[in-house]
Amino acid sequence: MDIRNILLVSPMYKELQILIEKEAPGKSFRFIPEDKLTQADLSWADALVSFNLKADFDYSSLNWVHSLGAGVDRFLFKKEWNDEILLTRTICSFGQRIAEYCLSYILKDLQFHDTFQEQQQQKKWEQRTPKLVGNQKVLVYGTGEIGQMIAKVFSGLGVDVYGVSLSGKEKEYYTEVLKLDSHFSRLNEMNYVINTLPLTERTEKLFDSSIFSRLSDAGFFNVGRGASVDEGALLQALTDNQVRFAVLDVFAHEPLPENNPLWSHPRVQITPHISAVTTANEGAACFLETLKNIDENRQLTNKVDTKKGY
Repeated sequence: MDIRNILLVSPMYKELQILIEKEAPGKSFRFIPEDKLTQADLSWADALVSFNLKADFDYSSLNWVHSLGAGVDRFLFKKEWNDEILLTRTICSFGQRIAEYCLSYILKDLQFHDTFQEQQQQKKWEQRTPKLVGNQKVLVYGTGEIGQMIAKVFSGLGVDVYGVSLSGKEKEYYTEVLKLDSHFSRLNEMNYVINTLPLTERTEKLFDSSIFSRLSDAGFFNVGRGASVDEGALLQALTDNQVRFAVLDVFAHEPLPENNPLWSHPRVQITPHISAVTTANEGAACFLETLKNIDENRQLTNKVDTKKGY
């Protein structure tokens, strides 16, 4: 594949230009913000590097599209994709970042941070014994790179980590991996549930009452994609105490609208899609490695299976 003209569209385009341009001699680049992107730019380019373009464009003139994030649903979800166009994604520290993000809220829960903060404000001395993380059961939906890193970090602390995937194939660091179609009997055992799944037609609103109603006082984390959660079903599960609290980093509509009831729910923690941010350094490094592998006709470990959507 001959890649000569590369279009990079990102809010951090200036930082990426500094990191990338000097490392790819012989290539022509355009580094622009999203609001300046035109169809003429895409017609000029052989390759597009971006993440979450908010407008729809015609990519048919391109040979390669590279996502600056782990997800590619912006390009594939409910869209037709020309299989002659190579699609790759960024692989970097996402798994470690998300594992630490989830762990921080689990430790906060087990150590009764909120309870002791309230008692401090009331000048109330009342002891409670913190729980041990190693006594917990965690269910992770998605056993790819991110899910496997979560399992590695958590299992290293003694946690029983269970996984859910389409195949149910056993993987390292998991106590057991369950099939998506037959995991329901395990749900009421879990202390925490973490979604890392990509958005596909199979996972859209996957987390509905059929899952939430089987939980028992569990903590729920969404660090996958917002559209995989039925927000109404989640709110009902919070009311019914099937979900004790929810930590949500991703939403079907971002930024989250001000009138969304999740903002004001006392047992919902909202973060603005920061659990696995692509830094300029990491984004540049993965792109440059992928470009080199394409130029040298090497195997691509970050190639997306456009039929599966990830």
